[in-house]
Amino acid sequence: MAIALRGYSALEKASALCKFSSSFFRNWSTTTPAGNAAAAAESAGAASKKPKRKKKKNFFEVAQFLPNWGVGYHMAKTHWTSVSYEITKINLYKDGRHGKAWGIAHKDGIPADAPKKISGVHKRCWRYIAKSKKTGESASNPVLQAA
Repeated sequence: MAIALRGYSALEKASALCKFSSSFFRNWSTTTPAGNAAAAAESAGAASKKPKRKKKKNFFEVAQFLPNWGVGYHMAKTHWTSVSYEITKINLYKDGRHGKAWGIAHKDGIPADAPKKISGVHKRCWRYIAKSKKTGESASNPVLQAA
């Protein structure tokens, strides 16, 4: 300690010594004694068993796993009960998690007249509607028959 403080005044040396001793005692008092090590490990194990909360996904994080970024598929917010969007167009930004999307609104299975811009695509509450299939999928992929 004296070697590191060479060239400093006595007041500076005393203040450095006080800083050192206070940080030493602060760190020393927060360590667990050997007798309580088992109790500390037990409490840490109980805290790790708590289930983690799953982070919900925004519109583009859900759509990235669908073919063609979900164009033609139905998606809805998790708290909507009878409303969904059939995706018609996606304008994706470079990072892949942001952008704009348009779709045809379906209320109780009845589609609206024209596509409109989907609001709230960056909010973390989107889900894919699995029961809806992409429309026109069988017409675009004809089955080859053996002769």
